[in-house]
Amino acid sequence: MTGRELVLAALRREVTPRVPWVPFTGVHIGSLKGVTAEELLRSAQLLVKCGEMANERYEPDGQPVIFDLQVEAEILGCRLQWAKDAPPAVVSHPLASGYEGLGDLHIPQPEDGRLPAILEAMRILKERIGQDTALYGLVVGPFTLALHLRGTNLFLDMFDQPGRVKDLTRFCRKVTEKVAQYYIEAGMDVIAVVDPMISQISAEHFQQFVSEDATHIFDFLRQKGTYSSFFVCGNATPVLEVMAQCGPDGLSVDENVDMQYAKRIADQYEISYGGNIPLTTVMLHGDQAENMQAALELIDSCSGPGFILSPGCDMPYDVKPENVSAITLTVFDPEKARAFVKTHQGEGDLAQIDIDMPDYANLPRPLIEILTLDSATCPPCKYMVDATREVAKLFPGKVDWVEYKITEKKNVVRMQRLGVTNIPTIVINGKPTFVSFIPDLATYSREIEKVLKP
Repeated sequence: MTGRELVLAALRREVTPRVPWVPFTGVHIGSLKGVTAEELLRSAQLLVKCGEMANERYEPDGQPVIFDLQVEAEILGCRLQWAKDAPPAVVSHPLASGYEGLGDLHIPQPEDGRLPAILEAMRILKERIGQDTALYGLVVGPFTLALHLRGTNLFLDMFDQPGRVKDLTRFCRKVTEKVAQYYIEAGMDVIAVVDPMISQISAEHFQQFVSEDATHIFDFLRQKGTYSSFFVCGNATPVLEVMAQCGPDGLSVDENVDMQYAKRIADQYEISYGGNIPLTTVMLHGDQAENMQAALELIDSCSGPGFILSPGCDMPYDVKPENVSAITLTVFDPEKARAFVKTHQGEGDLAQIDIDMPDYANLPRPLIEILTLDSATCPPCKYMVDATREVAKLFPGKVDWVEYKITEKKNVVRMQRLGVTNIPTIVINGKPTFVSFIPDLATYSREIEKVLKP
């Protein structure tokens, strides 16, 4: 079987001779040629060249052409802040002041924004590598796109203006479907609907604001004869079952979700599931043996039909290529990988890193610490930082706050010291307070008021 055939068989929950391997390479492929994320994400030529380099080096069974959840938002008027080693971040929201402008927004056309470059890259890669490799077209999910357009006010609107939220998510669903159609026409085998912000809401709110639109999207993709995946980052455990009920061919989760729970949900609803090699502690900071070990543990524990081995989300730019290649070796020759792991000790010993922790009992002001993957690359992390920035304005000069990105090893140690197990998390005066949950400003303010000194 070709790699492409393996991936599609797994999405049909058929037994495969080995586990399919789909590295979500994202902006990391730019590092293979020494180009920045911005250069990569603006250029069809670079997407093709770097995509081919990743395909040759990592021998994937499937791979995305581009991993950028801001493409649709940019077309719709969101201003982006670009980075050298990460996808861009949304920094303005066209509907921030209200829903009056919703009627002025238009469904993206193939000639809008960066779509021409993306579609060109897809068509070329389909011709050059798409016969043997399943190509993924990633579209932003309706809830995350709604948040891009409205900003964090969307969370309060779910209580105060539920009808307007539904109007917005319905429009966003139409955007998702239209862009997915363009990607299908360009040759994509799998459409992954990436909606990381749904990890920030309850199952009840998911059913109220997301289920109908998501089900419509997956019905639409099935009618188009295309395979689908529902992709979420963050602690999506509370919403994983309702995600499965929307009818995707598969679920894809990150390290915040117990893979055995994901397996149970996938088995129950007879769909595929994929994940969830840790992005930072293993892929970015680990060595080859640690990456092999992580892959082996997943392969061994997720035996049976439907499993697709992949990172938890798009790989950081600076992941060592040899770490990714180590996972490839594990997929193709697990016994050789077992022997390698047995004879090599990990080099990334976090216990050797010493950091200074605050004296929480004697702080002059409340201290808010936000533990993130990286607010420049992770939408839930970004909106958690945005919420903190806004709540701090309500307490001028009375609170301190800082973001700690676990892309730095010392902050992985900090995360462990604080007892934080899920990303992103808000810690107030050393106490994890909002775990993988973005609070509204009123709720956030009440927690700060509890620790304010008279």
